[in-house]
Amino acid sequence: MKILVINCGSSSLKFQLIDSETEGVICKGLCERIGIDGSRIVYTPVGKDKITKEEPMPDHNRAIELVIEALTNAENGVVKLEEIGAVGHRIVHGGEKFTKSVVINDEVLKAIEDVSDLAPLHNPANLIGIRACQKVMPGVPMVAVFDTAFHQTMPEYAYLYGLHYSYYEKYGIRRYGFHGTSHSYVSKRAAEILGKDAADLKLIVCHLGNGASLSAVDGGKCVDTSMGLTPLEGLIMGTRTGDIDPSVVEFIMKKENASVADVTNILNKKSGVLGLSNDLSSDFRDLEDAYLKGDKNAIRAVDTFVYRVVKYIGAYTAAMGRVDAICFTAGVGENSGFTRGLICDKLGFLGATLDKEANKVRGEEKFISGADSKVKLLVVPTNEELAIARDTYALCK
Repeated sequence: MKILVINCGSSSLKFQLIDSETEGVICKGLCERIGIDGSRIVYTPVGKDKITKEEPMPDHNRAIELVIEALTNAENGVVKLEEIGAVGHRIVHGGEKFTKSVVINDEVLKAIEDVSDLAPLHNPANLIGIRACQKVMPGVPMVAVFDTAFHQTMPEYAYLYGLHYSYYEKYGIRRYGFHGTSHSYVSKRAAEILGKDAADLKLIVCHLGNGASLSAVDGGKCVDTSMGLTPLEGLIMGTRTGDIDPSVVEFIMKKENASVADVTNILNKKSGVLGLSNDLSSDFRDLEDAYLKGDKNAIRAVDTFVYRVVKYIGAYTAAMGRVDAICFTAGVGENSGFTRGLICDKLGFLGATLDKEANKVRGEEKFISGADSKVKLLVVPTNEELAIARDTYALCK
C-alpha cells in the first residue's frame, strides 16, 4: 500500500509518500507560504533532483491539489492517484479522548475540533488539511495520529497540576505532553537496538531540537514527559522559556505595561536560548560555533539548556527507580555531538560514561556509551513520518 503522510501547519504542508511494504520513502515535499504571497511547492522524488515550483496557494485545498498533481504528473510523478491507499495525518492535540491513532470519521473530526482551544495554532490547521484531502481524495481512508496519544499512559499523579481539581474537571487543565509520535518511535526502536523486550526496559528519550522534550518510558509506556498543557512547559528550547514561575507573567505585565498576549509572545517567541544568548541565535549550530570561540552569550545559553536537560534526566531516573538507557534524537540530539557531550559528561552520578570517538556520529543509530558505562547511551534518529505510516497501514490494511 502507498501511504501519503500529511503534516499540516497554518501556512505550510509537509508530505511524504511511503511504501508500506518496504517502508521506503518514495518522495517527500513541502508547500510553503499557503495563503501568503510567494507560495511554492518543493518536491523531491527519492533518487532524483529537487523540483521547486512557484504557484499561488490561496488555501490548503489548492496546496493538496498541487501535492496530488506533483505525485501523479506524467513527467515527474511517482504514483497513480488510485494507488494511494490511505492518508495519515499528524494531529497535534487529541486531549484525553484519543489514546491511540484512529480512522477519521465525523465523530473524530468533531472531537479534534472540541479540543482546539488546547492547541489553537495547530488543531485548526490540522483539520483544514484533513478536509482538503477528503475533498481531493473522496473515499480514501484517512487516519489521525496524535502527538499527545503516547503520553496518555501517564498516571494521574504525574499529569495533574497543583491547581484546584475543579479546573481539571471543567477545562481539562493538566499535562498532556507532545512529540509523542517521536517518543513512541524512538523508545520502540531503542528496545530493538538493545535486543530487549520493551516491557523490561526503563528508558529516557531526549527529543532535543528547536522544540525539545524528555519522556520517561517504563515498560514501553510513558510515565512522565516534560511538556505540559502546551509545548511551552519543560526544557528551555529555541525560543520558548520552558519552566518558569507563573508569577513572572504578572511581573512583566506590570513592569512593561504589557498585555497577556504580549507576554505570551515573549515566552514563546523571544525566550529560550535565543533570549538567553541575548538574541545571538535560536539555532544551536550557531551557538555551538560561538561557544567554542568563547562567546559568553552562547556559553550562558547552552550551559543553561544542558543543565535543564540533565536535571530532568535525574528526575525521571528517580521517578522510574533506575534507567537502563538514555536515547538522543531530533535535530540537536541526533546531530550535535558537542551538545550530547556536554550533557553526558554530567551523567556520572548515574554511572554513565561517554565514548568520545563514538559520539562524533551524526544522524545515525549508534551506541555512544563507553564500555564501562552502567547506562547505555545511544543516538536513535526519529522518524515520525514512518511511525504515522505504520499506524495508518495497521488501521487501513
